[in-house]
Amino acid sequence: MASIIDIKLPKAIAAALRLPPNDPRRQQIRVLKKLLKKARFTEFGQQYHFDDALLSRHPGKSFQELVPVHDYNKIYEEWWQKTLDGVPDVTWPGKIKYYALSSGTSEAASKYIPVTKDMLRSNTVNYLRQLLSLLNYEEANKKAMTKGFLMIGGATDLKKGRAGWFAGDLSGILAKKRPFWFQSFYKPGGRIAAMSDWNQKLHEIVEHAKEWDIGYIVGVPAWCQMCMEMVIEHYKVKNIHEIWPNFSFFVHGGVAFEPYKKGFEKLLGKPIVYIENYLSSEGFIGYKTREHAKGMQLILNNNIFFEFVPFDDKNFDSDGKMIENPHALMIHEVEEGKEYALLMSTNSGAWRYLIGDTIKFVDLEKSEVVITGRTKHFLSLVGEHLSVENMNKAIELVSEELNVSIPEYTVVGFPHEGFFAHKWYVATDDKVDAAELGKKIDQHLRALNDDYATERDSALKEVFLEVLPEEKFLQFMALKGKLGSQHKFPRVMKGKMLDEWNRFLKTGVI
Repeated sequence: MASIIDIKLPKAIAAALRLPPNDPRRQQIRVLKKLLKKARFTEFGQQYHFDDALLSRHPGKSFQELVPVHDYNKIYEEWWQKTLDGVPDVTWPGKIKYYALSSGTSEAASKYIPVTKDMLRSNTVNYLRQLLSLLNYEEANKKAMTKGFLMIGGATDLKKGRAGWFAGDLSGILAKKRPFWFQSFYKPGGRIAAMSDWNQKLHEIVEHAKEWDIGYIVGVPAWCQMCMEMVIEHYKVKNIHEIWPNFSFFVHGGVAFEPYKKGFEKLLGKPIVYIENYLSSEGFIGYKTREHAKGMQLILNNNIFFEFVPFDDKNFDSDGKMIENPHALMIHEVEEGKEYALLMSTNSGAWRYLIGDTIKFVDLEKSEVVITGRTKHFLSLVGEHLSVENMNKAIELVSEELNVSIPEYTVVGFPHEGFFAHKWYVATDDKVDAAELGKKIDQHLRALNDDYATERDSALKEVFLEVLPEEKFLQFMALKGKLGSQHKFPRVMKGKMLDEWNRFLKTGVI
């Protein structure tokens, strides 16, 4: 007999309401089997004998033995490239109709990440689950759940490809496939969302802000903060709640929120609930499910099979490149507090795919994680093992201590007088003494990281700091063609990006 939920609600909502089984290992094996069954007759599934993994007593281990790991370049050159010519059944059944364009923070060329109908359906279920999880937040204004969603994202306009597919920002694909019941809540609306000129889009949002009753703002912190600042300035009000009194939820992801929190709080008239989600072009990975959670809960029972590669010298070289056959763990094999690089197999045809993020489990029982950085964005010139997580925490602490807002920063490591040094470039429009700021960041990092503290007394001789206006960081991103909510400023500068940054600071061009 069908349940009331299945009769009365759309399938996605019914799926979102089903309670998941508790055992993480069982959930993940079930997901893996479902993925393998669906893709067994694709070119990829045939070459790597998905049938053998399905028939194995230990499908997870068998899958790891049969299928090699892939970074973007490997899977694109060997497999995904064919799909751009309209070849079906390559790594997932059927033709790929959508591609999310993602440039990351270091590579110059755009990456084409397949986005299938199955993935979009899974994402919808996850969005609904996240929405329902807001009922767990006691401090939240429940009335806000019926108000408008302001989604500050990249251009929703998609470009048509040679074989009939569409490509653009993930936010554009999601907007194109928005459920009908969400239209009345969605702001800024289709016309403004489609604008590719970021400044024009922000000005249009500001012009219409007073017409909307916003309960949620969704987006990358830097751009959402800028939007709120513009609204406050335009309407000559003291805080954003004078325009949007029901604004109660800020949903963010992609970068750590700590560096932005001080600046955000200055714009508010009352407390709001901050909810982190973990959404990448490759899939919806997790979200914060409860008040005061230490991290985001991985979504283990929908469409992604996860593996975790210990982020250490055995599996990665000094540049953060993964070795050919790394030691990969499944969900039941991980440990709390250790850093892992994330591998994903998904219903968009990514298989044992390195997305480039590093994570750490902060609550094993609830499968909650925090993002600690990127495999190629860390500093370890002399063994200081300085992670983006350490840097973000130091910025958060010093922002509180000096009462300044630091929305952006980047760090460079280089040889210095026979030893080594770090240089910080920090964005703030508040008045601050650069020498004091650098000294306090250094002190906090010594307390946060024992390796850093050790090396600061030996080979890491100096820490320099330069304060820049926030506009400088935005100008650089604009010159790179990366102005908008899909793009994040790199926390560690290396290689070609560093050369361009140095040139920009000297000449204003790249």
